[in-house]
Amino acid sequence: MQTTTEDTTIYKVVFNHEEQYSIWPADRKNAIGWRDAGKIGLKSECLEYIKEVWTDMRPLSLRKQMEETASNS
Repeated sequence: MQTTTEDTTIYKVVFNHEEQYSIWPADRKNAIGWRDAGKIGLKSECLEYIKEVWTDMRPLSLRKQMEETASNS
């Protein structure tokens, strides 16, 4: 019989310069280039937060380029 262990790790939501989101264990120092987004909780809570705030998956640089192209048309 196989038992599953519940992930009780506390995570934090982080994002990079391209406004791409991820989760990271809250007790670890962020990877280089990643900043805290202000949400800490269980994995499911952090992923739900990302789902709510990360509505445009395009990197920031691409969004800016597309906006510039559209305004120059």
